Amino acid sequence: MKLKVYIAYPIPESVENFIAQHCEIHKWDGNGRVPTNILIEEIAEVEGLYTSGSMTGPINEELLSHASQLKVVSNVSVGYNNFNLAAMTKHNVIGTNTPNVLNETVADLAFGLLLATARRIPELDRFVKEGNWEHKTNYVDLYGKDVHGTTLGIIGMGRIGEAIAKRAKFGFDMNIIYHNRNRNADAEKKYDAEYCDLDALLRKSDYVLLMTPLTKDTFHLIGEEEFKLMKETAIFINVSRGQTVDEQALIRALENKKILGAGLDVFEKEPVAPDNPLLKLPNVVTVPHIGSATAKTEEAMAMRAAENLVAVLTGKGPIDPVVN
Repeated sequence: MKLKVYIAYPIPESVENFIAQHCEIHKWDGNGRVPTNILIEEIAEVEGLYTSGSMTGPINEELLSHASQLKVVSNVSVGYNNFNLAAMTKHNVIGTNTPNVLNETVADLAFGLLLATARRIPELDRFVKEGNWEHKTNYVDLYGKDVHGTTLGIIGMGRIGEAIAKRAKFGFDMNIIYHNRNRNADAEKKYDAEYCDLDALLRKSDYVLLMTPLTKDTFHLIGEEEFKLMKETAIFINVSRGQTVDEQALIRALENKKILGAGLDVFEKEPVAPDNPLLKLPNVVTVPHIGSATAKTEEAMAMRAAENLVAVLTGKGPIDPVVN
């Protein structure tokens, strides 16, 4: 008899077919996030849950207490801040994620945000489309900021950080400095990256790029004091998680011209509120948490999560364990 799994949101047909070869599938076919009462009912008798944080909410004690058969939760994401690790360990539930599949795609987006913010591309796109070009005589007002030959400070030199450093070093001849929990010898050798403490990185960088996971230690890692350390000409890029930044401190830093601009893929509250001041600042480029959002990468992530799910349920053990 096939083990039962619950799929919490629509996935590519190829991925669903792979899971169906090994498991009996139950799934959410509704729009948006599966309601908690339905999720609790559905997972009561399944051995596997296939999800992402945005589609089910936290995997916590309240949820797990209703899932006595559950063996694995497979997250279609690198991040796993939706996992309550202590509760999952208590209930002997394995958690998995999908690292490495999206490294290059997220690095592309991060560097795209950096370029778009530095050269004011969205702002100047609107300038042209709104018919202002023919009336403009002072081109100083259109100046952006050079990227080539400047200093990029990367906070979080994991695999995605390395992919960003590669683009910066060999594509734009940037000087790379970084801060990480541990020294990254490969990055230092390949990209001449220099390890710095956080304060030194913030003082030296022309561009500060945040690429750290969200943990209790990185919550509001960048706040009032950190923005004060940055150059007034610095641009801040966040492609990590929204809660790694004190958003109100960021708004104040931008409004008071303590930093030059920001490029943001993530926000403290998502979807971002329409009245969030960040959406009205011309020196801020915003995108809706799309770091891995290409068809090819999203399908690859979905398949990796499926492989994790099946590997656990067929007794092989997780490929990418977060909770073992």
